[in-house]
Amino acid sequence: MAGFQDIIGQEQIKEHLRNALSTGRVSHAYIINGEKSSGKEFIARVFAMALQCEGKGEKPCQECGSCKKALSGNHPDIIRVVHEKPNTISVDDIREQVNTDVAIKPYGSAHKVYIVNEAEKMTAQAQNALLKTLEEPPEYVVILLLTSNVDSLLPTILSRSVVLNMKPVPDELVKRYLCGQLHVPDYQAEVCAAFARGNIGKAKALASSEDFEQIKAEALSLLKYIQDMDLNEIVMAVKKITEYKLEINDYLDICAIWYRDALLFKATNDVNHLIFREELQALRRTAQRSSYEGIENIIEALDTAKRRLDSNVNFELVMELLMLNIQENSGGERRDGHSGNRSDR
Repeated sequence: MAGFQDIIGQEQIKEHLRNALSTGRVSHAYIINGEKSSGKEFIARVFAMALQCEGKGEKPCQECGSCKKALSGNHPDIIRVVHEKPNTISVDDIREQVNTDVAIKPYGSAHKVYIVNEAEKMTAQAQNALLKTLEEPPEYVVILLLTSNVDSLLPTILSRSVVLNMKPVPDELVKRYLCGQLHVPDYQAEVCAAFARGNIGKAKALASSEDFEQIKAEALSLLKYIQDMDLNEIVMAVKKITEYKLEINDYLDICAIWYRDALLFKATNDVNHLIFREELQALRRTAQRSSYEGIENIIEALDTAKRRLDSNVNFELVMELLMLNIQENSGGERRDGHSGNRSDR
C-alpha cells in the first residue's frame, strides 16, 4: 500500500500536502528535508501518485490506471532524476533530465513530477541550472527535492520552494509499526525503536538486520565485563569491533543506550522505562559500580569518540581511549592498577 495513511508520523507534512491537493494550490517546488532513511522518498512517491491520480475521493486511490503505473514505477509523467557519479548531481544531469524535459508537455496527466533524491549532492552549477526552471516553471511542473541537508541548497532555491521538515516519529508509533506490520517481537521492537531515534526507515532496517543483532550482542557482552578486562583484552575487543558491517556510530549508540539505562536505573530503581530491561542483572551491576559522574563521563566520551571519528582521527586510537575511559568510569581497573570511578566516591 502507498497512501497517505501509510506514512508513519509526519502529521504536519501529510496535512500540508493533502490541503494542497484538495484546494488545488500545489507549489511548483517542494523540499522534503530529513535524515537518511526517514521516509522522504516514500512521502514523495505518495504525493506524486496523488497528483496524477484519476480516481474520485481520497487521493491517491491506488486503483486507477495512473496509480497502478505509479505503483509499478512506470508512470511516464513521474520522473526520477538519476546521476552516474555516486556523490555528485552534475549540471548536465539537471539540464538533460529536467531543464530540457520540462518543455515537453505531460503525456496524459495534469502534472509532470520530478523527484530529485539526495538533492544535497547537486553542485552549485546544477542548482543554478535548476533555478532557471524554478524561476519560470511551466504550469504543469512540480519538482520534489529530497535532502538530508537543507543548508546545502542555495537560498534562491529555498525561497522558491515550500520547505517541509521531517520530524522524529514517536517511539511508540515506531514500535507499533514494527510489531504490527513486520511482526517483530515486542522486546526487539522496543530496542530498535529506541536505537532508531524516530527514524522509521532505520528502525525497519535494524529489525530485519542479522548484523544489528550480532553487533548488539557483542557490544553488550563487552560492556558487561569491561570493568575486569586488561589492556590486551581491550585491544583485542577494539580489533573485533572493526569487523562489523554496521557503521561504528551504531555500535556507539548501543553503548550510549546501555549507559543511559544504567543512569536511569541508578536514579529511579525503576525497570519499566529501561530499553535493555532483559539485561537487568548486568545493568544493576553497572549502575552499582559506577558513580553518577562516571556514567555521565562515559556518555560524554561516546559523543567525543563520534566527533573524533568524523574528523578522521585514527580509529584504533579513538576506540582504545574510549574503552579505557569506559573502564575507568565503570569502576574498572586502570592500567596503573588504581581503581576507577566507583559509586561510593
